[in-house]
Amino acid sequence: MLTVAPEIEVLARFGRALADPIRCQLLLTLREAPAYPSDLADALGISRTRLSNHLACLRDCGLVVTVPDGRRTRYELADDRLGHALDDLRTAVIAVETDRTCVEADEKGCC
Repeated sequence: MLTVAPEIEVLARFGRALADPIRCQLLLTLREAPAYPSDLADALGISRTRLSNHLACLRDCGLVVTVPDGRRTRYELADDRLGHALDDLRTAVIAVETDRTCVEADEKGCC
């Protein structure tokens, strides 16, 4: 049974999905149009096993859904508004300090 996640959980799930560059690429690709796993793996230049792990994460986060299509399964964004949210995030201006306060930023890949 599907349930509607609370607002804070939605943001946390979206953040978790966006924390990985491959998942970001997947979401942007699916923003353009639904796609099959083999096409997504080819478009991103990654193995199907690696793709499968990222798609599972996006499904668990509730951002993508599967649609049976004969013997194949197609992936698409769970809600059209996610595409609009991705567009807004892509064009948002963020303030990035050139003098980072996090001394472990390079090692941890944060900040």
